[in-house]
Amino acid sequence: MEETEDRGELGGGGGGGGYHRAAKRLRTEEEAGGEELEDGEEEDEEDSAGEEAAGSRSTEDRSRRSGGKDGVDSHRIPPSPVVHVRGLCDAVVEADLVEALDKFGNICYVMMMPFKRQALVEFDSVESAERCVSRGAREPVCVAEQQAFFNFSTSQRITRPTNADDPTSRNKVLLLSVQNPLYPITTDVLYNVCNPLGNVLRIVIFKRNGIQAMVEFESVEDAQKAKLSLNGADIYAGCCTLKIEYARPNRLNVVRNDTSSWDYSKPLVLQRERAKGRQRQAILGEHPSNGYGPHCPLLPLPANSRYRRSSEEVQDMISYPLLLPKTSSSSSSSFLCHGASSSVSMVSGLHPTKMNCSCIFNLFCLYGNVEKVKFMKSVPGTALVEMGDEYAVDRAVTHLNGIKVFGKKLNVCVSKQQSVIPSQVFELPDGSSSYHDFSLTRNNRFSSAQSSRNIIQPPAAVLHFYNAPPTLSQHQLLKLCTEHNVPAFTKFKVFDAKPGSKTLSGLLEFDSKTEAVETLTVLNHHQIRIPNSSNPFTLKLCFSTSSHL
Repeated sequence: MEETEDRGELGGGGGGGGYHRAAKRLRTEEEAGGEELEDGEEEDEEDSAGEEAAGSRSTEDRSRRSGGKDGVDSHRIPPSPVVHVRGLCDAVVEADLVEALDKFGNICYVMMMPFKRQALVEFDSVESAERCVSRGAREPVCVAEQQAFFNFSTSQRITRPTNADDPTSRNKVLLLSVQNPLYPITTDVLYNVCNPLGNVLRIVIFKRNGIQAMVEFESVEDAQKAKLSLNGADIYAGCCTLKIEYARPNRLNVVRNDTSSWDYSKPLVLQRERAKGRQRQAILGEHPSNGYGPHCPLLPLPANSRYRRSSEEVQDMISYPLLLPKTSSSSSSSFLCHGASSSVSMVSGLHPTKMNCSCIFNLFCLYGNVEKVKFMKSVPGTALVEMGDEYAVDRAVTHLNGIKVFGKKLNVCVSKQQSVIPSQVFELPDGSSSYHDFSLTRNNRFSSAQSSRNIIQPPAAVLHFYNAPPTLSQHQLLKLCTEHNVPAFTKFKVFDAKPGSKTLSGLLEFDSKTEAVETLTVLNHHQIRIPNSSNPFTLKLCFSTSSHL
């Protein structure tokens, strides 16, 4: 969840043959500058899965790591039509790569890896790829006004999700994968994002591996234009990053209009109000208010945007009610008014003896601030979790519903309650209280000062640990697991600390996702004391984006 962790991604976006030349997105000085590494581990990890999403089952030659920014060490990797591009700035979208590289030859497909600031570009021939790599080795080649670095990929072809035998195949239906979804993604949000680029007919959102959606456009050309302009862009600044590829179906079937699916071709359409303004660095501006920052409605593209369709009038868009900060007397307002929302989640299927309020906090705090936790006396194995806002509840439901903890499958859903009241407090089997107020704890990670560093990640078999004592060893961590009767990790990696750093961070790999979840549930925020130190170190754990060590 922390920014310091390797932020690789699965999946990717592609492109079709015959690109329309599109002007690159305007960038702010902040975007072009990129961001600094926090604890050194992102740089250390960033190349380890550079081509994992391309379907390549071989490991990238370690020379790519040593080639770095001193040049391309291309002689160790045989020529391939696929070129691995590194050193991209945060603001790059697919159109920027096409604009910068199509002078070397026809581009068949592009896969964006925005969190890693990398991409894979497939040319129609090895000769075109060789021209690109050779030029990049001799002289600087800039993408979006920033020098990029090129090498051949170990893959001969980027894996497509559809029509694998036709490298130039396209479709009017796009598959959108939303990475780091800090805020709810609804049909209206995606309509605001996509419709300025072409007529959107239908949208279907589903939550399987994270949040994904299919968007059907009126024509293949509209879909291609949207993919070119939006692949790699943020819906909100710093989060909800889009990775786009062509979907398998060529038509979507929508049975009802709601926040998860919508057929815009049907005559009964809600009247929409046009929103105003836009933050340039993200499609829909900063983000909606989460109760911890400034209010900000969803924002469409400005009238003079080069992304907006110019041949016809864009349909009216929608503006959403602002969410008021949470107070003791009133709860936050409903998002989109599509039914009641709540900042309270209900979790059932809890282990009767191994789960308590602290364990629930340790797990739920990865997806938002946890205010209060209360076990229900009338319903054994069930608890109410009051979080900082509705968005946190939505993230918790998305990532925690259905996972197994101590052999029990959790059921996480939105509660009808608007707040948690400390009534009927009793003692749990482990002797702890059935109610706990966490509103003042420093272990909540979504305060205004820290929220920008959080990366929302679903449960995984690899844990990222940080804020550990600098003297902590693998043996001490294993002993800690044994003492608390939780699964032990099988692999251990420590990141190189910054000069003067007083804490340690690294990765722990477990045999399964379930084992990692159980260890995190118990040991997250465990206090470790060391000799000659007056204050203990609070060990912090979160799920890593790395699939293995």
